[in-house]
Amino acid sequence: MIRELSAELAEIAKEQLNENPKQIQSDLIQIKEWIYKQPHLKARTDDQWLVALLRAGKFSLEKLKRKLELYYTLRATAPEITLRLKPTEQEFVDFLKLGTCIILPKAETGISPRVILIRPGAYDPSVHSVADVICILYYLVQILVVEDDIASIIGTKIVIDYEGVTMAHVMQANPSLLKKMVAVTQDSMPLRLRGSHHINLPTGIEVIFSLVSGFLNEKAKQRLIIHKSVEELADFIPKDIIPVEYGGIGSSVANIIGYWVSKMREYKSWMQYEEKLGVDESKRINMTTHSASEIEGSFRKLDID
Repeated sequence: MIRELSAELAEIAKEQLNENPKQIQSDLIQIKEWIYKQPHLKARTDDQWLVALLRAGKFSLEKLKRKLELYYTLRATAPEITLRLKPTEQEFVDFLKLGTCIILPKAETGISPRVILIRPGAYDPSVHSVADVICILYYLVQILVVEDDIASIIGTKIVIDYEGVTMAHVMQANPSLLKKMVAVTQDSMPLRLRGSHHINLPTGIEVIFSLVSGFLNEKAKQRLIIHKSVEELADFIPKDIIPVEYGGIGSSVANIIGYWVSKMREYKSWMQYEEKLGVDESKRINMTTHSASEIEGSFRKLDID
């Protein structure tokens, strides 16, 4: 069953995403029939998950098919990200506890984008990789969009705090990995990115910005904001969302980490099933979809000016 939206959210979904409550069940039937006819594709068919994907493509079934195909094909073409940490294993939880990627709580009043806080400086680059951070994000987003209609309708903002980032962190972000990271986060996930905010930038990070900007779509480029101080976040994000460590009046980072560790345990069966999903190229018969080799080939066509 699909959750009923509040009148305010329903109006936003209608105006911005072309959502029609009377059409959703028909759309779900069509997309499930399409999935069942793709022998190479083993995909999740939960209603709320598919609705999140529909919203990400503004209820274009063709866009949903492409996003769904890409989402699961990336299990084969970018396993160093999507399969790097298994969400059912203790290694995943241990890395999650570092707080390199957490989703901040909802605003107490009003409707505003959900905020994802990424802190790459919180991990030891001699032990972990920036790809681990994106892997954590990959699975947390699943929970976010199936539980929260605000996230799938209004969208998300990303705050990246570079405090503690060293040259060893920066050197991990080679062009090939960066391109795949963008493919996973920007192109395959059911996210509406409403802006990215960057704080505490270290010297040398400009190289990474230059590389990443070449892979971002125009909207993402326009919505990328570099802040001179942490205090500027409050001009873009409600203070009751911002953690106390960042000058807000929201929950502490430690409490938010604890919440997501508990939430991952709650979703253990969901994640056990998730680990079985993906594509089997030997069974692909629909040549209108992109094969893993084609997508992998597109990753190789990288030109850096």
